[in-house]
Amino acid sequence: MSDPVVFDKKPMVLELEPGEYPWCSCGRSESQPYCDGSHKGSEFKPLVFEVEEKKKVALCNCKMTKTPPYCDGTHKELE
Repeated sequence: MSDPVVFDKKPMVLELEPGEYPWCSCGRSESQPYCDGSHKGSEFKPLVFEVEEKKKVALCNCKMTKTPPYCDGTHKELE
């Protein structure tokens, strides 16, 4: 499996309403942190996650997190 594109080395902090969201796992989407279909033709696919109540989240933009779609600080280890 190839590595995703590092979109940014810091998370995107958002306040999300309840609902389902398609997180971009490839790093190629122009609609970061959400999927816009740019992964087509690759082994990547979006990760659909659900928010059950309004809350603030930090979504991973480096795409290397061990806890997708949420940031786990892995971006701090990237060069």
